[in-house]
Amino acid sequence: MNRIKEVLEEKGIKQTWLADKLGKSYNMVNGYVQNRQQPRLEVLFEIANILEIDVKELLKSNKEN
Repeated sequence: MNRIKEVLEEKGIKQTWLADKLGKSYNMVNGYVQNRQQPRLEVLFEIANILEIDVKELLKSNKEN
């Protein structure tokens, strides 16, 4: 599961801003955020770079014991 939505909320960033920075449509970014589609690995790294976080933070499991 990706954490793009959580990170955007934590940082107070809108999906439209991320879409603009990525050069993707809002609908594409919304698909990533809603887990309807997964970004390619290159795009995932680009998202992490834009959000100034380690890509591992976007892949972190929510199953923490």
